[in-house]
Amino acid sequence: MSGWGMGWFGGGGAKKKEAPKKAILDLRATLEMLNKREKHLQTQMDEQDAIARKNVSSNKNVAKAALRRKKQFEHALEQTSAQMMTVEREISSIETANINKETFVAMQNAGKAMKEIHGGLSIDKVDQTMEDLREQHAIGEEISGALTQTPIGQAVDEDDLDEELQELQQEQLDEKMLKTGTVPVGDEVHRLPAAHKGEINKTPVAEEDDEEAELRKLQAEMAM
Repeated sequence: MSGWGMGWFGGGGAKKKEAPKKAILDLRATLEMLNKREKHLQTQMDEQDAIARKNVSSNKNVAKAALRRKKQFEHALEQTSAQMMTVEREISSIETANINKETFVAMQNAGKAMKEIHGGLSIDKVDQTMEDLREQHAIGEEISGALTQTPIGQAVDEDDLDEELQELQQEQLDEKMLKTGTVPVGDEVHRLPAAHKGEINKTPVAEEDDEEAELRKLQAEMAM
């Protein structure tokens, strides 16, 4: 009754798993017994050989009987050696079969695990996922490009910059005139603000000469 219950609730599976181990243990016990018998038979053979040698000249009948017993022990020893080889071969076969079984079970479990892992996967799903990733990367690149290339605020007018630069130059020139009390000549005169684009020069040449004369007069007075 207890055995039936164990088989129904999984005890039978445990017994099957332990069967190879029990068989190997039993065979090893048998091998140990045969090994002891082999040693015993070898001892008996040596004893009979010694008796035969001792009585070979004085008592041939005793010597002959000893040799006969020696032959019997020798035959039994040969049978025991053969049995030991058979047991050793069986132990090796069971161990190999058990290893093969364990390997097969491990491979089965690995196959089940792989099937479970790949259960929700397919080539189409993988391709779609990779396509989605590439699309999102492309969108990210476009967004990054838009953020780094779009100018913030209105574009600066180059003409306004040139006009502001000329005003700064004129301010610096005025400051130098106030500090030194001299009118700049040479390069500084040439760096005076140029006429604005499109402006028509309406000053006659005679007026320019008068201005130069006044400038020379002013320089002479300030030099005194």
